[in-house]
Amino acid sequence: MNKTFGENIDLGLWLLQVHHEKYFYTEYERSKVAADKVASQAAAEGLPIVTLYPGVVYGPGKLTTGNALAKMLIDRFTGRLPGYIGRGDDRLSFCHVDDVVGGHIAAMDKGRPGERYLLTGENASFSRVLDTAATITRTEKPRFSIPLWVIEAYGWLSILLFHFTGKLPHLCPASVHVLRHQWAYSCEKARIELDYNPRSLKEGLDELLPWLKSSGAITY
Repeated sequence: MNKTFGENIDLGLWLLQVHHEKYFYTEYERSKVAADKVASQAAAEGLPIVTLYPGVVYGPGKLTTGNALAKMLIDRFTGRLPGYIGRGDDRLSFCHVDDVVGGHIAAMDKGRPGERYLLTGENASFSRVLDTAATITRTEKPRFSIPLWVIEAYGWLSILLFHFTGKLPHLCPASVHVLRHQWAYSCEKARIELDYNPRSLKEGLDELLPWLKSSGAITY
């Protein structure tokens, strides 16, 4: 990848989003960049490393901050997220956890040392996620959008309240900055070389939403 921030390179089946590391806002992002540099250097020196890059991983499992899509759906169905996030034209690459696990297993057998593979999935906006969820559950779609500056202000308020209550913030402002950029990627290389075949967003939500309901996290 080159270092041009925001460049989109669309070559038929390939889509490459390029982000300069100075636009990584969270410690989580920076730690991934640091680890990637170490792995790339080791691979260049001959260590048989295959590097994998999952997208936004979601699915049944622990409802931690890492399961961001599940937590967003919980917020939506419990009333904490009454509208769309931002303008609604953002795009992220959503990948089901089982597909990502399968991709890791395939990479151990089929991955070429020194190569890098995107284990991403369907590129979709948060608006599409919420609309698809509403269709599956036969509930109403959001009727308005929440500007990112409002969500960021809520993040700062959450941090302020943390200092008084000790309750962990629901989100941090840096996370909102992440949403200001597009994160759409192609997994075509993994499809060809690893036989990686991720399910569609609807297929994933068809499984996730009933699981959230059965676990008591949401009702519909």
